[in-house]
Amino acid sequence: MSNLKVTFYSILPSPYQRDLFAAIAARPDISLQVKYLEMTVDDSPWPQKPLNDYESVLPGTDLRWGSSRFHVNWHLPNFEDTDVVVLNGYQSFVSQWILRTQSSKIPCIFWGEKMVGAATGVKGDIQKAFAASLNNCRAIAAIGAAAVEDYQTRYPDKLVAPIPYYCDLKNFQKDIPQRPRDPINIFFCGQIIARKGVDTLLQAFSQIIEQGLNATLTMVGREAEFADFMADIPESVKDKVIYAGFQAPDLLPEFFNQADIFVLPSRYDGWGVVVNQAVGAGLPIICSDAVGSAADLVKDNGIIFSAGDQQELYQALLTYISNPEKLTAASQASYKNSSQWHPEAGAERWVKLFSEVL
Repeated sequence: MSNLKVTFYSILPSPYQRDLFAAIAARPDISLQVKYLEMTVDDSPWPQKPLNDYESVLPGTDLRWGSSRFHVNWHLPNFEDTDVVVLNGYQSFVSQWILRTQSSKIPCIFWGEKMVGAATGVKGDIQKAFAASLNNCRAIAAIGAAAVEDYQTRYPDKLVAPIPYYCDLKNFQKDIPQRPRDPINIFFCGQIIARKGVDTLLQAFSQIIEQGLNATLTMVGREAEFADFMADIPESVKDKVIYAGFQAPDLLPEFFNQADIFVLPSRYDGWGVVVNQAVGAGLPIICSDAVGSAADLVKDNGIIFSAGDQQELYQALLTYISNPEKLTAASQASYKNSSQWHPEAGAERWVKLFSEVL
């Protein structure tokens, strides 16, 4: 396959998708265009960075209904010079127009996380109508094993390929320390909200400290509900919690480097790119079963526990804190597994899927 012309439509230039796009664009056999529906959202924590030559933002706006957003962009594309289109989202005018009017003329691939439960009433009917357009795709690129199972059930006649998120891990792999250290530093990175399971983590960590174990908990992310979660935590435990606030993506590798265990206790996460980063940093990973990336990234390098179960999370933490040899082994396993999770590996998966739909 030579000089295949590919156009991706994505919602906004997140730093993690852009790593994968850069790896695809660097391939000599791909001519890439990436079109975003917006440059940023109102509360985006990410610093804006200049777009690459292959990236552009479409003019437009969005319509909001509760937490749902529908993008309306002034864009009717001409695909005469395009071989395949990838749509990272279907709740937009552009995606619906392409899927319903152009998919018979050009191969379309939908790229998405596992679907969440539809709303009820009129809103639910609209969401189902939008999702029905995916029947016009040539293939679905599912973000993780859980999403593969979901889309195979919903669209049994479609080719469903596993293509999760990838991000650049090089900066996370500089000078990886020998773990564990003393005290053992437990690390969380994400919004400080209930959906991320921060309350469960703080309660389980309190048990660790009350058992007299030597550990700290470092937390990075937007403050949100932090004060509420800390209100009922004993003072002796608060002294062991280090809240570092929001940190730009470029600064995160240092925090991962200083950690001994990574925890993502979410009640729901469609994927969770921070787990990719923890693998790259060679960290043992404790992850809830409600995190989309858990089934793909947490194997011999970590422990998966039931979302919201404080006691299971406590036992998982205790396993590594009380058994340093298990922590070291999981750390080494993460680093070994990371070779499969660089953006170049993701680009290779995309090229394979392109060849299957053409």
